[in-house]
Amino acid sequence: MTLRLYYDNAPLQTSVEVLSCIAHEQQFAVTLNATPFHPQGGGQPSDIGWIGSSEVLRVAQEGEQIVHYLTQPVEPGVVEARVDEATRLFNSRMHSAGHLIGHFVQSQGWMPTKAHHWPGEGRVSFKPAEQPREIDCASVQEAIAQWIAADLERNTSTVDSLRQISFGHLPAYGCGGTHVPHLRQLGAVLITAVSLKKGTLTVSYDLD
Repeated sequence: MTLRLYYDNAPLQTSVEVLSCIAHEQQFAVTLNATPFHPQGGGQPSDIGWIGSSEVLRVAQEGEQIVHYLTQPVEPGVVEARVDEATRLFNSRMHSAGHLIGHFVQSQGWMPTKAHHWPGEGRVSFKPAEQPREIDCASVQEAIAQWIAADLERNTSTVDSLRQISFGHLPAYGCGGTHVPHLRQLGAVLITAVSLKKGTLTVSYDLD
């Protein structure tokens, strides 16, 4: 099992041990003893960056291992791994914004079902729970803006071996993704559309 260093807010650059490197469809699949790279999953794209001098194109969870797909092979042993900072920050902002949308809309009687935090494609989907209220762009936008202005701090905890993420006083979600430490790092979150189709409410969003 690959140790997930990003769970504990490890530095974006760190020494890791290369366990294996296998040619795979014109790329190289690399496993590490521990990784600072977040794999694709939970609606969030993977980190990118470098292992040694080889570029990391994508990262995937495959069984118990996290596999890094590289442009060039790397030798087994200790090497420096570096996560692309700009991509990590953007993905963390998108993921954190999705959490805030989930918190507000759930408070209005809707249950989150899935989320997609990709650039230009941000959206969170909901099913009606008890007494769902009408949702519009302005109400979601206002609630998120207030939380950002309050600069709520991210909290990380573990409950029954599951990682939990919350911001300030807001309820915790079980989540394996990356998030901003303080909400002011989000900048402006733009609610671009709210639609209701076949019982599914979808809130679409982007970052300014």
